[in-house]
Amino acid sequence: MGFQDALYRLNLPYTSAEAVEFADVAMEQISYFAIRASAALAGERGAYETYEGSLWHQGILPIDSINLLKEARQDGDLSLNTSSRLDWTAVRELIARNGMRNSNVMAIAPTATISNIVGVSQSIEPAYQNLFVKSNLSGEFTVVNPSLVRDLKAEGLWDNVMVNDLKYFDGSVQQIDRIPAALKARYATAFEIDARWLVEAAARRQKWLDQAQSLNLYMAEPSGKKLDELYQLAWERGLKTTYYLRSLGATGAEKTAPVAAPQPQVCSIDEPDCEACQ
Repeated sequence: MGFQDALYRLNLPYTSAEAVEFADVAMEQISYFAIRASAALAGERGAYETYEGSLWHQGILPIDSINLLKEARQDGDLSLNTSSRLDWTAVRELIARNGMRNSNVMAIAPTATISNIVGVSQSIEPAYQNLFVKSNLSGEFTVVNPSLVRDLKAEGLWDNVMVNDLKYFDGSVQQIDRIPAALKARYATAFEIDARWLVEAAARRQKWLDQAQSLNLYMAEPSGKKLDELYQLAWERGLKTTYYLRSLGATGAEKTAPVAAPQPQVCSIDEPDCEACQ
């Protein structure tokens, strides 16, 4: 989790070749050390019960399975960058010597709840919104993407007018003229980016994963043609699966004058289960 936050730190928009490259590099590192750790554990505790005859036993790592998939398709229709940067020889030798402790090593989960607890962006998702409301028994709190606030401050653009503009546009920066184009690209939200970029980044991760990944796709105005092209691309890139396809509702909230916020409830120190104190 935290992929979007990492892109913010690197000053990269999700919709860029550099972000796709980062997805590839990061996942190779995770894959390398996860597989190596499982093989090391096998040396201490033994391989899993059905290791014999498995792909691991045959010396087939996730990156090798791409070739198997290509051979399985009669027309060989698989277009994917299969380059690597690390020396996998030592890992292959360790597996051949010890086996694998785990039959399955890697999958990317949604992490919707635990990422909130940790305080990072969820899973491999693009930011859903730059502004949202958190609620508890103490009331409602408007939260702005802290990375966006940092960058707006660096540009000298963070003021009360900007706060009101962000509220008016529900956190979107695309219609605020004084925000530079580079920041608009970096802080485009899930429904504002081309879903094909999500597929491209996911495909580069997939070649390092022995399982699959929770890949939500976002499309503001879906159509049969768009869906056909998107899922065709996922197939051509060798993705094992996708997760939800999310779209926007047909209507949006009307912009009106703000209404008075409800008075927050008082927190009692005698109530140990108060949600506001969690």
